[in-house]
Amino acid sequence: MAPQPPQPILLVGFTVRMLAELAVRAGYRVLALDYFGDADLRALCESISLLRDYGGTAYSATALVNVADTLTAPSVVYTAGLENHPGEVARLARGRQLLGNMPETLRHVRNPLLLMDTLRARGFAFPQTFTSQQEVPRAGRRWLWKPLRSGGGHEVRPWGGAWPSKEGVVQERVPGMVGSAIFVADGRQAVLLGLTEQLVGVQDFGATGFRYCGNVLPPRLPSDELVDLLGQAQEIVAHLTATFGLRGLNGVDFVWHEGRVWTIEVNPRPTAAMELVDHAYNLRVFDAHVRSFAGQLPSFNVERAMAEAPAAGKAILYAPEDLILGDTSDWHAQGLRDIPHPGERILKGHPVCTILVLGDTPAACLHQLKGRAAEVRAVISEQQSSC
Repeated sequence: MAPQPPQPILLVGFTVRMLAELAVRAGYRVLALDYFGDADLRALCESISLLRDYGGTAYSATALVNVADTLTAPSVVYTAGLENHPGEVARLARGRQLLGNMPETLRHVRNPLLLMDTLRARGFAFPQTFTSQQEVPRAGRRWLWKPLRSGGGHEVRPWGGAWPSKEGVVQERVPGMVGSAIFVADGRQAVLLGLTEQLVGVQDFGATGFRYCGNVLPPRLPSDELVDLLGQAQEIVAHLTATFGLRGLNGVDFVWHEGRVWTIEVNPRPTAAMELVDHAYNLRVFDAHVRSFAGQLPSFNVERAMAEAPAAGKAILYAPEDLILGDTSDWHAQGLRDIPHPGERILKGHPVCTILVLGDTPAACLHQLKGRAAEVRAVISEQQSSC
C-alpha cells in the first residue's frame, strides 16, 4: 500500500478518470480536475469539472490551470492535453511538486524536428518531417499534415500540397502497424512496461480517419517480430530518456514497418494505454510514476509479462449521431469506463464511453471489444427510440 500524503495529489487534464482509477487502485488519495467529470470519476474520488462545476466553461489548458490555482494540493500530475502547453504546466507547478516532465523538457521532446534529428543521429528511424518554411518533395511519397498542438489523431489528414493556417507539420506517411511503447523513467534510465497496438479509425467503434480509438496489449504480431520490436523499443526509450531527461510515465507512438520501429512522436505524460498494463500485468503504474521522482524504478520484466500474462484491450466508443442517454448506472459493472451521467447529451463524433476487456490473445480482445461495442450501441439505440 502506498504511503498516504496529508493532502491529495492533484490530477489535471482533459479527462483524468483513468489516472484517478490507477491512483486509487495503488492506494493514493487524489483530487481530480478535468473537463468531463464522468459519472465513474465522481464515484471514485473528489473531482471538479469545468463542464459541470463551472457553468459549462469551454475546455482549454488555461481554464484548467485557472481552476487549479484555486485548489490546495502539494503535488500535481498532468495528463493528456497539457504536454502541448509548457507555459501552463509551469503555472500549474507553482508552489507544488510537479510529478511530471518539466516545461523545458516538453518544449524539446514535443518539437518534431528536434526529435527527428535526435533519433536519426543515433540510427533510429523517423519519418521525414517538414514545417511550412521548408520545401516538401512530392514525387513518389505520401504525406500527412499534423497539427502541433493536438492529440488522438485529431485533425490529422492526408496532405495535398496546401498548408493550413493552423500551425503544424507535414510528415511522410509510413505504412505498417501503429503502436505505442509505455515506459517509466527517472531522468537517466527507463524501464519499458508494455507494447500495444493502437486502434485507429476503426468503424466498429464509430471512429474514422486517423482518430485514436483504443489499444490492444500486446500487439497482434508473430512472436519473433514481437521480440525484435521489444528490443528496438527498449533502445529507443533508453535513448530518449537520456537525451531529454524524461521522468515518470511516458509513451512513444510508432509504426512497425518491415522490421523497424519508426518513431512518430513522444507523449511525455501518462498515456491512455497504461491502464492495460495495470490490469493485465498487475503492475501499479501510478505508484511507479510517483516513485520515479524519488529515483526509484520498478524491477519489471516486460518480456516475461508479455509471455505469461493475459492480453488486454480498450476501445473508445464514439457517438454515431447526437444522443441523449438513459440510465447508465449499471455500466461500470459491465466493464465500461468514462461513463456519461444519465440523461446526458452526447454530440455526434464525441466519445460515449470506454470499453475494457481481458482475453487469451490480443486478437481475442479485439473481437471482444467489437462485440461489446455492438452491445452498447444496441442499448443506446433502444434508449433513443424510447425517448
